Amino acid sequence: MFAAAAAALLAIAGCTGSGAAGAGAGTDELKAGVFLDVTSWDPANADIGFDGPYLSAVYDPLIALDKDAKPVPALAKSWDWSADRLTLTLHLRDDVAFDDGQKFDAAAAVENLNHLKAGTRSGQAYVDVKSVEAKDPSTVVLTLSERDDALLYFMGLGRSWMASPKAIKANSLATGPDGSGPYTFDKASSQPQSQYVFKKRAKHWDSATYPFPTVRLFPITDQAASFNAMLSGQLNVQFANAANLPKAQQNGWNVAKKPASWVGVQFADRTGSQVKALGDQRVRQAISYAFDAAGILKAVGNDAGTVTDQLWPSGSEVYDPAGNGKYKTDLGKAKQLLAEAGYPNGFSLKMPMSTIFQAWQPAAEQTFGQLGIKVDWQNMSMPDYQKNAPTYPMFLAVIAMDGNDMATLTDQVTSAQWYNPKPSVDAFPEVKALVRQAQQAQPGAAQTAVLKQLNAKLVDLAWWNVWYQADNLYFSVKGITVTPITGMMFPTLRFIQRG
Repeated sequence: MFAAAAAALLAIAGCTGSGAAGAGAGTDELKAGVFLDVTSWDPANADIGFDGPYLSAVYDPLIALDKDAKPVPALAKSWDWSADRLTLTLHLRDDVAFDDGQKFDAAAAVENLNHLKAGTRSGQAYVDVKSVEAKDPSTVVLTLSERDDALLYFMGLGRSWMASPKAIKANSLATGPDGSGPYTFDKASSQPQSQYVFKKRAKHWDSATYPFPTVRLFPITDQAASFNAMLSGQLNVQFANAANLPKAQQNGWNVAKKPASWVGVQFADRTGSQVKALGDQRVRQAISYAFDAAGILKAVGNDAGTVTDQLWPSGSEVYDPAGNGKYKTDLGKAKQLLAEAGYPNGFSLKMPMSTIFQAWQPAAEQTFGQLGIKVDWQNMSMPDYQKNAPTYPMFLAVIAMDGNDMATLTDQVTSAQWYNPKPSVDAFPEVKALVRQAQQAQPGAAQTAVLKQLNAKLVDLAWWNVWYQADNLYFSVKGITVTPITGMMFPTLRFIQRG
């Protein structure tokens, strides 16, 4: 989540590159600029947002996602839920082997799932999984302690990559991958922090999904350097910067985008335990009315996003365009609400600040100043910001979103996260009741209807102050198409195709 937030900010605020737009990259091999270096070849420790391209080259998942972020079969050919949705039965392929020759079967899947459940990063996806057992060589049964309608989504998002059990037991995944994926890692041709080369595996079970004979992934954090690499033909796909959109269009490149993060103010103290004023709904609403979200998106985000008060991604079934704009900028209304709450002259509080959030600081300072809210900014490094920001009553935030509606509920409302360590659902009976209804509703229309009610209630309560949803942007040369997925900061290789 945090790596996604930082990268989204950098992508938005980066500088344009210069150079001639002459050389066009071919499509005989995939050459993608992926922003970050691989964090880990161990699926239990990998970053779910940015490691996807690397891991999808060398590992097969149990569950994959389609273009709409719906779970689809992979190594698990099919699955069944029990009537109470507390038992998930996976039916596995029997024609797959790992790099070391070990056969993929139920025992291998159980070893991997237990490894993922125990993982520092991956464990959150399996928090409700009580046990994993092999029913027979091709069947695995997951028993849940609580119903979890987002489990398959998280597995497909990047939490069900299958590695060799021998490598897991030997703890050797820290030094390199050992999987069964569509490509093999060409370590001799690769250089950490520079480029990673993968060669297509012969007779892979899903070969048609991966059309490129060679994949080269280039971690290029500097956005200007990445854009120049596209101009020169070194890359044919790029994690892009919205400021470069006019030149990309001039070059005739394909442009793909999807909501990736929400940007605004996170209220860590909605109950007033730290700052009494924030426990008043009217104060949080006043702050929401005061910000010029459209102006901030234009000035800082290059208009690459959607101005909204809502946190469910625009385009999702829960997102309500008709209900958008509740907090359209109205400074008079904001001051009136503060006065009604007993704070006509504002109040004082401390907020954290770090280098990458400074692009938004002037707008925040101006807005808070207009309300009489006196902010004592506490400067800190970015790692310290992640650790310390939620200990403050509120803070500027760029938080990654999910492409699954129940995952959004889990990640943004009900579960403890670095940006929301103490969910305050229990302190709001109406919210708690709607959360419970959503968790118990039949998946589909009934569940969506409850989530829509909850979404409206959270907006009314000013549960957070969302300014806009920022898009992730991808450029690709003609002949290569990228399908972005909300929840993946860079799409896995199945979503980069010829065409």
